[in-house]
Amino acid sequence: MLYDAIAPLLPGVQKPARYTGGEVNMVKKNPEAVRVRFAFCFPDTYEVGMSHLGMKILYHILNKREEFYCERVFAPWMDMERAMRENQIPLYSLETFTPVRDFDLVGFTLQYEMSYTNVLNMLDLAGIPMTWRERDAVDAPFVVCGGPCAFNPEPLADFVDLFMVGDGEEQILELCEHYDAWKARGGTREEFLLEMANIEGNYVPRFYEAQYDGAGEFAGLVRTRDDVPARIRKRCIPDLDHADYPDRIIVPFTEIVHDRVMLEVARGCTRGCRFCQAGMLYRPQRERSLERLTDLARKLLASTGYEEMSLSSLSTGDYSHLPELARALVEEHGCKKVAISLPSLRIDSVLGETLEQTQSVRKTGLTFAPEAGTQRLRDVINKGVTEQQLYDSVHDAFSKGWSGVKLYFMIGLPTETQEDLDGIAHLAQVVLDAYFAVPKEQRQKGLRVGVSASSFVPKPFTPFQWEPQNSIEELQEKQHYLKEKLRMRSVNFNWHEPHLSFLEAAFARGDRRLCAVLRAAHARGCKFDGWTEAFDFEAWMGAFADCGLTCAQFAQKRFALDAPLPWDHIDAGVTKAFLRREWEKALRGEVSPDCRIHCHGCGINQFCKGVCKSCE
Repeated sequence: MLYDAIAPLLPGVQKPARYTGGEVNMVKKNPEAVRVRFAFCFPDTYEVGMSHLGMKILYHILNKREEFYCERVFAPWMDMERAMRENQIPLYSLETFTPVRDFDLVGFTLQYEMSYTNVLNMLDLAGIPMTWRERDAVDAPFVVCGGPCAFNPEPLADFVDLFMVGDGEEQILELCEHYDAWKARGGTREEFLLEMANIEGNYVPRFYEAQYDGAGEFAGLVRTRDDVPARIRKRCIPDLDHADYPDRIIVPFTEIVHDRVMLEVARGCTRGCRFCQAGMLYRPQRERSLERLTDLARKLLASTGYEEMSLSSLSTGDYSHLPELARALVEEHGCKKVAISLPSLRIDSVLGETLEQTQSVRKTGLTFAPEAGTQRLRDVINKGVTEQQLYDSVHDAFSKGWSGVKLYFMIGLPTETQEDLDGIAHLAQVVLDAYFAVPKEQRQKGLRVGVSASSFVPKPFTPFQWEPQNSIEELQEKQHYLKEKLRMRSVNFNWHEPHLSFLEAAFARGDRRLCAVLRAAHARGCKFDGWTEAFDFEAWMGAFADCGLTCAQFAQKRFALDAPLPWDHIDAGVTKAFLRREWEKALRGEVSPDCRIHCHGCGINQFCKGVCKSCE
């Protein structure tokens, strides 16, 4: 058994519980008794991957079917990978310690562009050929990818057999069902993929070809055969309340990033922030009912023993039944000391009693995201919250016993000026003033204000998709300036590494030319690029040079509004005309109200008729 070779390695690596499996609620099946085996691969460490809600959902959905078996695979940290390679141990699943190369389907979720080298490295560690062309020549699993990064699949097009675009609950079952039937009747890999290419939401790169103009710039994507769709429509689950959701999740033996029950109350967002890709990709907004959520909460807490529950969505404060849900959860589970946390809160969310109720057991973190320092720039990005709303929100929190607040901002946003940077420091001072405005005998001691500044990354399917990113030097200058401006007592300033953001922007907006760069980077040893201790910027620059390209060509390019974009063949539901209108409104500093107040004709109602409640 493979585990016999793995066990001696564990005392010599960090966090050996990452590699042992056997956790509470893990699904154990007889591999010989199932017809399709799916390796769900998360291209990061165990503690990151085990925090991902999407993996929990799809793991549950597949394993409910007796004939299918979904097993988990994570990227081993560098010490474990080194030991595995030295001892010729291939990448394996945690459920049965089966080599990944022995599975039928190998699926990766793509949550972050800087995980791409880990995809290649995991294939290499598994002994699976990296490209679909190489896999065609041998008996290898099909490589499938999904997640938000699948909405621009082109930088990975050489390595992936099939991309699943959109909500995966139905798609993943269809994939396994069609694979099962194909395997039973026999046929070629291309025949199976052609069948999948004609199911909504599926993109098979081998059936499409990128074209380039005389200057070597991307000029469009064309089909290589007429019997595949010209555009790939994303899949959308219309009724979230009846979508399958786990009532039992794996409880790890070691600490993970989000070590709690996660209850998805809604999917999508109506706010329309112009920098936010998720807010566009996951339209329309859909909610679970109060009854469904309270039932799921009860079952999840009972099956896991967790003492904290997070209400998850892009904007939890906008869930229409939040007060009733909070009240019900606190009344039923508060006596058991179960804490309820509300992430993704907007400053302008009217929470009042709800916030107080959910924090009655113990106070979890309080985070707000003004995103920009001035009202002008907040209007540009359609984050139309005001300074007064921030003051009122934090003052209310401080008066109710909070002493710590985190503020999230972005730097390098389109039209940003020096005044906007000064505004970030000003808002930090506003928070301090709100704290000291609370009577001394009423406020908690130990004030902590965290200010985080990430670098703006232009993303596909946003109104800013045409905009260039600031240079590394510009971002560094802004970070240094803010560091000096934020030398305030009780304020801690941190920022995102601009070199990482530079690469993220390139791969977010890149085309198939980046496949060669990605392979060259892997050959140079790049992996775990999202981790500061592993990131090697010079190796990446060398990889671009190896391919006769530069990172700036992609990250800092200003696309013409009528230029073909590498992701134009993906239909995310929002129209390009709508995105352009929002871009024009951004330049005028014009705010678009919440979709629930006024429909802006984004296209999603035509895409999935009757699902968008804002258009009723």
